[in-house]
Amino acid sequence: MSIPNALVLPVADGTAMHAYAAQPQSPARAPGIILFQEAFGVNHHIRSVADRLAAAGYVVVAPELFHRTAAPGLEIAYTDFPSAMPHFQGITPEGLAHDAQAAYDWLQAQPNVQKDNIAAIGFCLGGRVAFVANTVLPLAAAVSYYGGGLHTLADRAKDLHAPHLFFWGGLDQHISKENIKTIIDAVDATGKPYINTVISYADHGFNCDERPSYSKDAAAEAWALTLAFFKEKLGA
Repeated sequence: MSIPNALVLPVADGTAMHAYAAQPQSPARAPGIILFQEAFGVNHHIRSVADRLAAAGYVVVAPELFHRTAAPGLEIAYTDFPSAMPHFQGITPEGLAHDAQAAYDWLQAQPNVQKDNIAAIGFCLGGRVAFVANTVLPLAAAVSYYGGGLHTLADRAKDLHAPHLFFWGGLDQHISKENIKTIIDAVDATGKPYINTVISYADHGFNCDERPSYSKDAAAEAWALTLAFFKEKLGA
């Protein structure tokens, strides 16, 4: 399937990474945002998030994080997580850092992007990658929605460049309260700026209207805070 606005980005390890881009309507220079996927690919939902961010005034790029193990354009059904596992297990912090850098470099090369005004956002797997990106790139802001495995990156909290906004679902059985405490305590200990938001009635994946766990209220509330956070840190 051919996706409009598709890009192919060179990565430092010699691989090539496909990505989806979305542009704001205004021709004026705008902040840039790197959008990181869930474990199911840069699918319809992720592309719709990119389009929504573009409509809010940002230049957005969403890289395909499984490009080392999957064909371009891979989309996995939300009911088929086992098919995602080989690709999920194939990623590494080093590879993700390279991917984030490639997306950042693409934004830097765009004439309509404000070079010093770039953020990251990610969902589930992408929530972890947004955190990694914030430790390796000079971002202005970053947002992690229910980032699985973030507790394993606690030692990287000291390297955060920008304020970080975290969202969690209080009903999420995939991410324990202990794991959330581990990463938040680590960030808190560094004195780095952050916002930690737990929506008590929300489950894992609450932002995605294509998943059974979608919560219209939680998604709307989290999105409003996300846009406010980006507007404060980035403008647009």
